[in-house]
Amino acid sequence: MFCPFLAILLLARLASAQAPAWGQCGGIGWTGSTTCASGSVCTYSNPYYSQCLPGTSTATTTSSSTSVSKSSTSTSSIKTTSTTTSTSKTTFSSTTTSSTTASSPTSTGYTGPFLQGVNLAGFDFGANTDGSYTVPKGLSPPPISQCQHFASEGVNLFRIPFAWQLAQSSLGATISSTFWTEYDAVVNACLQTGAYVIVDVHNYARWNGQLIGESGGPTNAQFANLWSQIAAHYANQPKIFFGIMNEPHDLVSVTDWAGSVQAAVTAIRSAGATSQFILIPGSSWSSAQALPTEAGPALLKVKDADGSVGKLIFDVHKYLDSDNSGTHADCVTDNVSVFQALVAWLKQNNRQALLSETGGGNTASCETDLLSQLTYIKSAYPTIIGYTIWAAGAFAPSYVLSVTPNSDGSDQPLWVQAVKPLLA
Repeated sequence: MFCPFLAILLLARLASAQAPAWGQCGGIGWTGSTTCASGSVCTYSNPYYSQCLPGTSTATTTSSSTSVSKSSTSTSSIKTTSTTTSTSKTTFSSTTTSSTTASSPTSTGYTGPFLQGVNLAGFDFGANTDGSYTVPKGLSPPPISQCQHFASEGVNLFRIPFAWQLAQSSLGATISSTFWTEYDAVVNACLQTGAYVIVDVHNYARWNGQLIGESGGPTNAQFANLWSQIAAHYANQPKIFFGIMNEPHDLVSVTDWAGSVQAAVTAIRSAGATSQFILIPGSSWSSAQALPTEAGPALLKVKDADGSVGKLIFDVHKYLDSDNSGTHADCVTDNVSVFQALVAWLKQNNRQALLSETGGGNTASCETDLLSQLTYIKSAYPTIIGYTIWAAGAFAPSYVLSVTPNSDGSDQPLWVQAVKPLLA
């Protein structure tokens, strides 16, 4: 028998279970609603995040299925991802960039202020862990307003990741003017606060499933071409850090990877960007724990144009959840012992590192553990020169690791309890 009251109650419950426009609606580890409110559609961004964007399902141009398995080892979390994607490719127009010669690099290392910052995600949405790119429904640049918001609290470093395919429509292509216009708007807004900016290629050492420098993958020359263009574009910006590559993983050979990194470093300096610091990542998802024993020894052989290493900073990541994946709301460790071992190795080799990804959920365990970790990181300066939290930018406040400010301008609990106490 039809009961109007029960029907109304059911509709109300269904409505309350829907994710709001701009809210999270899917991704690995997501346990909330996967249905969006009327007028918006759940749109894939990356394996860990889908978002309710204005529009209807008939306008969706991307379909994908992704399976991810994780296993934890003594050094890192190993993620394996298989992705099947059907999508249309976004093609941009071309432009040219200029090269400017700056001062020669030195071997003194980084001696500036301790760097404390945040990732502004958005240009990386659609970048998969196999190096493929799923065109998101509508580009989601990080809100420019966040540069001033975080800088006003003491942040002096922003990491702005982007998908390789968003910049180059094909290997060796000229980086598009459309990309530069949109990306530079965020970079320049952050630089204008007086902060440093990390330009981060977020492709996991791959292009469309193939490893850089290995059979079937991008050649070292093609990788160098990308970095030559980026370096020429930012040659006159001394507060730019060049993030060679986000989270290389499942490498065939760390020696081969070191050769690819060397090609990028050489290209950057040859393009005229000789004053900037370069972040060089290791293996196992840029694992801070794995660096001393896996890729670190091979990467120690990478040299700057003048034979020095002072401007080559190791780029490491470390999360605090049960499998070190950065996909869970709860934290189980403060990682201090891991960083103590890393610092010892860095000091032994007279090198420095930067923690460009770390973070946790807005939970009591993460508030405690992240504060403890960051307190140690700050005490380890200048061996560890700083950190950037993952993540704000275009992520909705409901994302499991979100530090995106709320609509009223207030900060997330994790940021308030674990990060702000350490900001200058």
